[in-house]
Amino acid sequence: MWKNCSCNFYIFCLTVLVAVVWAENKGNPADEIVDFVNKNRTATKLPKLYNSPGLGCMALQFLLECTQNCTSNNTLACQPAEIDITEVYAPNCGVELPTVDTISGQLVGCYWSHLNPDQAFSTVLVPTKKSLSVLHSKEHHEVGVGYVRGHHGPFLWCILFSSGNATSSTFVLEGGTGIKQRRGCFSGGDVPCNVGTSLLPAHNTLLSSICCLLVQLVLMFG
Repeated sequence: MWKNCSCNFYIFCLTVLVAVVWAENKGNPADEIVDFVNKNRTATKLPKLYNSPGLGCMALQFLLECTQNCTSNNTLACQPAEIDITEVYAPNCGVELPTVDTISGQLVGCYWSHLNPDQAFSTVLVPTKKSLSVLHSKEHHEVGVGYVRGHHGPFLWCILFSSGNATSSTFVLEGGTGIKQRRGCFSGGDVPCNVGTSLLPAHNTLLSSICCLLVQLVLMFG
C-alpha cells in the first residue's frame, strides 16, 4: 500500500511541476508590453501603434548583443552601432532589407530578478518623465518588443518604435515568419516564448524545490 502511495505521490509532484512550467510558459510577455504601450498612449488620446513582428524580432536582436551589459543597479549600459540595424538585426530575423524603415525611438532596460510584464513596464522601461515622453512621441506608428534572459543572469527588455507606415508593408519577415529564434521572444509573432535558462519566477522555483524534497523523502522511505 505504501509503495502505491509513494508512486501516486511521485506522479502527483511531477504533474504539479509540469503544470507550473506550462502556466509560466504560456503567453508572450513581449505582447503584453505592447498592450501596456497602447493602453498608455490611448489614455492620453494618442493612437495605438501597430504591433510589428519584424520590429519586435529586431528588438530581440538588440538585447542579444547586450546580455552581458546589465549593471548591478539594473542599468543596461549597451549601445550597439546603428549600422547593426541593417547588417545584423534584419538579417538575423529574416527581415527583408528594402522594408526596413526608420527607428524613431527606443526604450531598454534590465533587471536582475524576475518581473511580471506590468512591473517591467513601469519599473524598467518607463520609470521617468523622459522615457514617458519617448513613449508618447507622435512620430511613432509601429512598435516591437523583445525580451530575453542572459545566461543565469538578468532579464532584458527592449521596445523599438518606428515612424514607418502602420501596416504590414514595413519590417516584413521573409515567408511571413522569418528566421526562427532560439532564445527570447518578441511581440507580434505569435510564437512561444523561450526566455533563456529559466522561466520560473521565485515563487514557482520555491514550489519546485519543495516538490523535489518531498519526492526524495518518499523515495528514501518508500
